[in-house]
Amino acid sequence: MQIRSVSSRKDLKAFINLPYRLYRSDPMWVAPLRSEQWSQFDAQKNPMLDHCDYKLFLLQDGDKVIGRISAFTDRLALEHWGQPIGMFGSFECIQDPAAAKLLLGAARAWLQSQGMQAMRGPWSFASQEWGLVVEGFEPEPVIMAPYNPPYYNELLTSFGLSKVMDLIAYLADASAGYSLPERYLTLTDRIQKRYGVTVRPINMKNLEEDVVTLMRLGNESVSDNWGFYPVTDDEARALAHDLKQIVNPEALLIAEDAQGKPIGFALSLPDINTVIKGLNGRLFPFGWLKVLIGLPRITQYRMWALGVIPEYQGKAIDTLLYRATHEALAKKNVCLEVNYVVENNDRMNNALLKLGVEPMRRYRVYEMGI
Repeated sequence: MQIRSVSSRKDLKAFINLPYRLYRSDPMWVAPLRSEQWSQFDAQKNPMLDHCDYKLFLLQDGDKVIGRISAFTDRLALEHWGQPIGMFGSFECIQDPAAAKLLLGAARAWLQSQGMQAMRGPWSFASQEWGLVVEGFEPEPVIMAPYNPPYYNELLTSFGLSKVMDLIAYLADASAGYSLPERYLTLTDRIQKRYGVTVRPINMKNLEEDVVTLMRLGNESVSDNWGFYPVTDDEARALAHDLKQIVNPEALLIAEDAQGKPIGFALSLPDINTVIKGLNGRLFPFGWLKVLIGLPRITQYRMWALGVIPEYQGKAIDTLLYRATHEALAKKNVCLEVNYVVENNDRMNNALLKLGVEPMRRYRVYEMGI
């Protein structure tokens, strides 16, 4: 086995193509669109790379690629955390501890060369894609969520990485009879009246600027959450551009106070994975037609983000946003995955459990000193 860095477009193609080969027989994996995977490593299309330095590695056995990994530092994360923590991600590997050791060792050595004192991951070059699945490998992953075989956990722990944080996903399935508890309808009516809060859908004619507003709200509302570091305006605009063709504006909600000031938000996305499954990551020649027909029929959604600015936290504005999301999607009889909540966020986890949603998946982020 031989480890080497990605140094050409041919190497990058091998790096991007590896999961499509490793997972081709896994019935739970949904092949992401290949164009999106290429965009992650294109500085012209992924503004996250503006504040990252990174190295990509391939592992080969003879002429066959059997593993890959990225190692990177993010200047915004380093500034916000105030700690020399580097990240690894894009980890894919055959079921072989020796192979995983070579990959993780290469990432560790590169991070050490950058002055890092700890290695954390898996962490993606795409927003909000962290961790390994360690519980709840079924059903299939939702839009913009990671997936991996169960043996990855053992590969990481055998190298010396250990859990630093778990992230929990919850399920509210209206098609299986879920509905918002009656007491929360009364509560949110009272909250809405007391604070003069209104909830409106995003303005599709002003999508980019509304999404920038939402990301700024997010930066303010969750700045103390574990793992958070700021999202830039350019990243928000890129996200709006990427999602413009698939979003349901009724599920992108902004809460405003009595003066019209944005104070909170809830973003739920139609799970396009239910439509692109089976396309092997390609829209052409006929995949685009399946997507075009399938998009309006999607009944699986992911609540991707929710936040309330500090001065309104603890006043049930988050519950008001859950209710507004539930009501906006009720006519579709939606199965909503709330994905994901940091396990030490007691306020959010307790609120979700009281709302009657069910924990259904757990992701894990690992760390080790280097």
